[in-house]
Amino acid sequence: MLLFCPQCSNILTVSPSPDTGRNRFECRTCPYSHTIDKRWYQRREFKEKEREHIFGGKEQWDNADKVNVQCNSSACSGREAAFYQVQIRSADEPMTSFFHCMKCDCEWREN
Repeated sequence: MLLFCPQCSNILTVSPSPDTGRNRFECRTCPYSHTIDKRWYQRREFKEKEREHIFGGKEQWDNADKVNVQCNSSACSGREAAFYQVQIRSADEPMTSFFHCMKCDCEWREN
């Protein structure tokens, strides 16, 4: 959690007060300080965004290039997967292949 100085908008740091020994929020660029007299925390839960398939939906995998390969999931016996390749590293390294199992919708990648 970051708190900002109400006077100069810089980040506040936590340090012990030289007078009382209690913790305080202090600004390192201006004289602002605030003594912490109670427990200070804040919890936030973030909702994950839904990810779309790269081809646009489940039915779009039917038109993708397919290859005979064993599914990466131990619970699946699928032997057909759609794939696409992307250059995600430097140009002198091989392309990364992304696979999508046509039986269980499991996705994995191989270098």
